[in-house]
Amino acid sequence: MNNLFNTKNITRLLTVLFITFSVMSCQRDNASEEDDLPQEDLTNIILLVKDVAAQTTTTYNYSVGAGGAQPISLVDGKTYEVEVQFKNGDEDSTQEIKDAKDEHFLVFNFPNSDLTLTRTDDASSTRADHNHVGLKTKWVVTKAIKNASVQSQLILTLYHEPQTVSEASAVSGNGVVYGQQTGGETDAQATYGIIN
Repeated sequence: MNNLFNTKNITRLLTVLFITFSVMSCQRDNASEEDDLPQEDLTNIILLVKDVAAQTTTTYNYSVGAGGAQPISLVDGKTYEVEVQFKNGDEDSTQEIKDAKDEHFLVFNFPNSDLTLTRTDDASSTRADHNHVGLKTKWVVTKAIKNASVQSQLILTLYHEPQTVSEASAVSGNGVVYGQQTGGETDAQATYGIIN
């Protein structure tokens, strides 16, 4: 019995418990095996912006970590269809978001722009609660830049496992935020400048 509780055995037991606790604490709360997109695995957030009238598409590639992308060019009075894609290096990670669509939600924040955003996701990116993730949207631009002395931007945030989501919009400063969420973690965020 004394051998069971000697210092060497207690030290080994504590080491095993510490390693087990450390490994478990590195995982997200309630993370499932299929959870899909650790933040460090997303390297690029890509917007495919299609001018509906001209039928031309421009690609805007934001590099996570390195930051920056060419500014999005929007013309007042025009309508655009926009698709969001996520990459891990050369690998497309968008399907992983669709596969776990009930765990993801995009919020579009347009400080200093006046436009109307409508989510146009199909069933592949519509959550069980009937909210659209936001991988496909339509933008109707009233005024791309409301105040010329302030930078216009799109701040795009992908949330993982938010507690609640809503497609509702809200006025925020001199612009509008499309989508509301509570809780969850940020899987990825990109900031794009907007020019006219």
